[in-house]
Amino acid sequence: MFGKKTGVKSTIDSLIGAATRIEGDVHFVGGLRIDGQVVGNVVADPSEPSMLVISEHARVDGAIEVGHLVVNGVVNGPVTAREMLELQPKARLTGNVAYRTLEMHHGAIVDGTLAYDDESRPGLKLAANNS
Repeated sequence: MFGKKTGVKSTIDSLIGAATRIEGDVHFVGGLRIDGQVVGNVVADPSEPSMLVISEHARVDGAIEVGHLVVNGVVNGPVTAREMLELQPKARLTGNVAYRTLEMHHGAIVDGTLAYDDESRPGLKLAANNS
């Protein structure tokens, strides 16, 4: 489904379960689904296609840098989606957002700035502190 549009595999290689809380940064390659809580940054290898899914009851308190991001839970921190950002109806995002392609469903909330990141501005990084 998503892989046909962006070249990203739509498979999820790893899962952080609903009863799991991780304190510290998470670095991954491929696909990751978070159903639990992460207190720390979530970063995908920029040299490989990547997909991160944050489910309805999940929470991430930290920066996110990934190729394709699907959010239906809570994110507190800056987000960089190098390819696509999909904000589903129950998404609650607090922080500045850089994206290449954006799909925002009715009901999703963003408390921060949305900035289009095109290829003429590679490596756009957002300030970790949010006002």
